Amino acid sequence: MIELRENEQRTLMTISSLGGKADVDQIVRTSGLAHASVMRASLRLSKEKLVKVIEQKRAIATLNDEGKAYARKGLPERQLMKSLIKLGGKARIGRVVANAKLENQLVPIALGWLRQKGWARMEGQDRTLKALKEPKKGKDEIVLKILAENGATITEELKKEEQEAIAALRKRKLVEVEKKTLRILELQAKGRKLIKKGLKLAKEVSQLTPKLIITGKWRKTKLRKFDVTAPGPPMNPGKIHPLQQIIERAREIFLAMGFTEIRGPLIETAFWNFDALFQPQDHPAREMMDTFYLSNPKAGKLPEKKVVNAVAKTHENGWITGSKGWGYNWKTQEARRLLLRTHTTAETIKYLSKNKNPPIKVFSVDRVYRNEQLTYKHTAEFYQIEGIVVDKAVTLCDLMGTLKAFYSRFGLRKVQFWPCYFPYTEPSAQAMVYVPRLQHWMELCGMGMFRPEVLSPMGIEYPVLAWGGGLERIAMVELGLNDIRQLYGNSLSWIRRTPLCQ
Repeated sequence: MIELRENEQRTLMTISSLGGKADVDQIVRTSGLAHASVMRASLRLSKEKLVKVIEQKRAIATLNDEGKAYARKGLPERQLMKSLIKLGGKARIGRVVANAKLENQLVPIALGWLRQKGWARMEGQDRTLKALKEPKKGKDEIVLKILAENGATITEELKKEEQEAIAALRKRKLVEVEKKTLRILELQAKGRKLIKKGLKLAKEVSQLTPKLIITGKWRKTKLRKFDVTAPGPPMNPGKIHPLQQIIERAREIFLAMGFTEIRGPLIETAFWNFDALFQPQDHPAREMMDTFYLSNPKAGKLPEKKVVNAVAKTHENGWITGSKGWGYNWKTQEARRLLLRTHTTAETIKYLSKNKNPPIKVFSVDRVYRNEQLTYKHTAEFYQIEGIVVDKAVTLCDLMGTLKAFYSRFGLRKVQFWPCYFPYTEPSAQAMVYVPRLQHWMELCGMGMFRPEVLSPMGIEYPVLAWGGGLERIAMVELGLNDIRQLYGNSLSWIRRTPLCQ
């Protein structure tokens, strides 16, 4: 014997009264039950095989605010045409517009549609508008009225010409179409048999009150049963953006490893961004195609002369580093140019110029900027993870161990280090991790030991381990994304359905 609750009985009887088949919204309107109550009832009725739940993808069309306004007043071309007919079918455009009280920005739109629909044309140098025919109500206007009266409308239920009119109104940005899942409840043989036997609606009580207990009525009252395993309504509490969560995790990992965080300005001089890192002033990375330079102000201040002179000599002839340098005349004005930093290494070397005594372990997770084309894997603005370790006897092996420990906290345990070239580190390598989901190796950061040409001008006598890489690559692996733009698109549905990172 199936015992149904009040809402389940009412849902079943409503489906029967609607011909044995109805969508959830129809049941809600007819029964007076809440949407959530009908959905909960449908789960139980489906489980007992009294009804069948059919899910269909449907395109739901609704008018936006502009579309609703035109549904009341008429499309711009209709308003202009009414004015023209009142003026005898022929009049100067300025008079027609004034009589229609049409907003100036809508006049070109109205004229364009008048011409396209063949209702009127412009004549002569005095811009006279002449009616060509008595305009009948078009399909777009009929559909506009239907949407205004019905609200959300399933486009598949409309005639072919009405669907084409919706497509035209959508191009005019008056209609919004959203794909939704429509749930239809269909009565089954078992459900029909139960209804034939007769269902008596028993009033259920959801709360045991003191009055029911004192009067003793609770003995005869039917208490509503609650299924604690049934899914509840979706909750969308406020939470930190998924990318920000990963930034915080990266910070926490470095802090737990004994590092100290450093920050710096987004705008830097070319001296700290390039020159101090032994990048020549004619290096391609300095060109406008890679770097955002400031137009106002164009130049900034350089540090103390002692440091500037040491960097200049290192570039020109190698100074005391044992290097031959780059063999060109170093220019102060080029070093003073202001730019949006292309990497956070600019902050690292600036920090080292003032903090030279080991042990030093610092990191930064901050924004950098590069003039790159926006694609599924590149953005012009992104976060970089940067870090250095300074000590008396550290080696490249220590750097490999540090990075392996860091990436393992993100679940990336297969890490390899491939040799490569960077202008300010030697030896240099790139950290590669194997991503099981993608089934291939991915580069996550560049790494190495700062060259003497970088350290000597700053007065640093000990080896420096350094690394830097984009945080978004870790985020894409962690969140299962294939397009970096999704991290910055701020799609509310994606943010809501992305779980909190643990």
